[in-house]
Amino acid sequence: MSPRRVRVSIGTAAVLGLAECRLDARPTTAYLMTYTDSDCAANCAFCPQARENSSNKTLLSRVFWPDFPTEEVFKGLRWATGSLERVCIQAINYPGFLDDVVHLVKGVKEDTNLPVSLDAPPLGIREMEMLKGAGLERISVPLDAATPEIFERVKGRLADGPYRWEKHIEALKTAVEVFDSGRVMSNLIVGLGETEREAVNLIQWLRDMGVQTALFAFTPVPGTALADLSPPHLEAYRRVQLVRHLITKGLAHFKDMEFDGAGRLKSFGVDPGIVKSGLVGEALRTSGCPGCNRPYYNERPSGPLYNYPRMLTSEELHKEAMLMGIDVE
Repeated sequence: MSPRRVRVSIGTAAVLGLAECRLDARPTTAYLMTYTDSDCAANCAFCPQARENSSNKTLLSRVFWPDFPTEEVFKGLRWATGSLERVCIQAINYPGFLDDVVHLVKGVKEDTNLPVSLDAPPLGIREMEMLKGAGLERISVPLDAATPEIFERVKGRLADGPYRWEKHIEALKTAVEVFDSGRVMSNLIVGLGETEREAVNLIQWLRDMGVQTALFAFTPVPGTALADLSPPHLEAYRRVQLVRHLITKGLAHFKDMEFDGAGRLKSFGVDPGIVKSGLVGEALRTSGCPGCNRPYYNERPSGPLYNYPRMLTSEELHKEAMLMGIDVE
């Protein structure tokens, strides 16, 4: 049986006709999240869904995710299919979540022709093959942290969580086997204590493995273990963002870059024209699966915008170029 309810990001709910809210940027992907009456088994220090925090459990990052009957959500997807490019399912870790995900994937594929992505805890090869057979196109196993040490602190043993860095890496390698290179993602949250060098090293390492990086800026949420931690400096995030774009497109490589003693990026290691083309292109927009713009997941509409959910205006482009010291004239 399909899960009786499913959470929907508030922007997606508006697109599906399930809620009314102002949309400064219309989501181009429908974002769904599995529903459970119990707590998430994980205890990630940054996440409102973590089992031991006191945050609002209707949140993921700073976004409100109300729950609706599953059939109403499917009806909304059928109605809004023409305005969407993808469906992305966020899986909370609880007993039976995999069955719920399989039913959701099958339901989406039966009702629409939209490709489906999944953000999930580590899974084995049989589970991944089951999901692919149900119609899943892409999968993400989120590392979130740039190093094993940070992972341990925010998701692993030191956070009293069930996750282990090695198991995540094993799951990512398995995902590449099942879904092929380029159809596997992993999230990286900038601002958890890593240096720019460590963040860029991970992006390159994952790319060499056949895994693309979806970049997020750390967002403090009241009630979480990291509620008092500040978001990353925008200039540092911009450098990592631009590097991620260049590495993903095969235009730059970590081994050619230069960093200072504090791990800050000093040189992209490529011709300035390549850097400029990346900045003028899609480098500062939301990174993720095709069709993902994830409006205001990390920031308020008033800014600063860490990930632009749309094309930049000429004024915004020049402001960002000045921030990074890049001439786009």
